Amino acid sequence: MRYEGTVYRPPSEAYSLLIQASIGCPHNKCTFCNMYKKTKFRLRTVEEIKEDLAAAREYYGEYIESLFFPDGNTIVMKTERLVEILNYARQLFPHLQRITVYGSARFVDRKSAEELRQLKAAGLSRVHTGMESGDDVTLERIKKGTTCDQIISAGLKLKQAGIEVSEYYLTGIGGLERSREHAVNSARVLSAFSPDFIRIRTLVPYPGTPLYEEYRQGNFTLLTPHQALQELHWLVENLECDGSMLLSDHVANYWNIQGKLPEDKNKMLASIDHALSLDKSHFRPSHLSRL
Repeated sequence: MRYEGTVYRPPSEAYSLLIQASIGCPHNKCTFCNMYKKTKFRLRTVEEIKEDLAAAREYYGEYIESLFFPDGNTIVMKTERLVEILNYARQLFPHLQRITVYGSARFVDRKSAEELRQLKAAGLSRVHTGMESGDDVTLERIKKGTTCDQIISAGLKLKQAGIEVSEYYLTGIGGLERSREHAVNSARVLSAFSPDFIRIRTLVPYPGTPLYEEYRQGNFTLLTPHQALQELHWLVENLECDGSMLLSDHVANYWNIQGKLPEDKNKMLASIDHALSLDKSHFRPSHLSRL
């Protein structure tokens, strides 16, 4: 098995076999992201990926239950090639329960409904997709390369194909100026397709990124812990999702909430209200550049 550069994976893929299908990210312009900045994007060949899968089978045996194909936006791979890889993986690992990839809305939306059905039939179980925000003004400012309409379209396509959607919301990415709009508009977008998972992340400015320079120069206001929690409250109270699981599964977050929508909404709001009543000494500093 061969790996190039730093290999990133979602926390929920901690116990998954990682096989690089792509190197870097085809967009790689988000102002808040420090991943893949020194890496030129390319897709690995089907033959290379199959060789690594075979090496993993020889090393680990057939009892692999979860497989994740990094790097960023592996979904961009031509459908027939990805189908070939998925089918080969299932032949080698007959006990697989989940196969997942990263895929932003812009690249997911390029796939037709039929292509996504083919990927589902070949074994693709879940797509991790970082919307970050459902506010078009914020998306443009952070150079996300997508729009709210694309996020909704991609989410609906995946759901209709039977592929799970794990969607990421980035608390604080709108700054103080657009905190409420970022939360409320994101809730509207998420409610339009009810992703299987809504995963909360809290913005931490990383040195070397354009957003960090904005923050350092005083042109971007980072939320305090209480402001971030208030934003999260606005998000949850405006969510009208059916069957979505909301998770705060990251060390950067100020408060751990989780529950299923809509039945656990009031419980989660009450938990946030409790956190808002606590003194700031209960939370990490908001200005940390790294966690």
